[in-house]
Amino acid sequence: MDPYRPEQWHDFFLMVGGGAAALTGLVVVAMSLHLDVIADDVVLRHRARSILTGLAAVFMRCALVLMGGQSGRAVASELFVVCAVITAAGVSSFWQVSRAGRPVPRGSVCRTAGSITCYSIEMAGAAALFAGSAAGLYVVALAMVANFFFMISGSWLLLIGVTRDEVTGQTR
Repeated sequence: MDPYRPEQWHDFFLMVGGGAAALTGLVVVAMSLHLDVIADDVVLRHRARSILTGLAAVFMRCALVLMGGQSGRAVASELFVVCAVITAAGVSSFWQVSRAGRPVPRGSVCRTAGSITCYSIEMAGAAALFAGSAAGLYVVALAMVANFFFMISGSWLLLIGVTRDEVTGQTR
């Protein structure tokens, strides 16, 4: 018996996906107003990439879950693959920052580690759903929502960093 009940999850994924899409639009506009400062700083570029890929990945996962006619195993596979790709992209982006030859801000390390932890927990939830446990989707949902903390705080800190650099006229 398939533990996935799409009718029970429809509203949750619709709300989270819609919220992610709206936030993505706001972040893109805010970033585009300060593109030159972001492009010139490796830490701000990492933060921008992490935020945009994270929000886009939430939207993608919600859209995939909402597609009709899927089994729990199909949904679990989609969730796992998207989280694995986003985790790899986040690690690659952080690797670029760490190789830039300057100290990586502690907050960037913590937010990157926290986000990767959330993706890992979400992948574990997807694996549990694939194995037939309905609790897996609850784990996925909790990790997805928890990851919003890192995306929203990162967005705020990105704009604060950009503003500080513009006011002081400094480039890192």
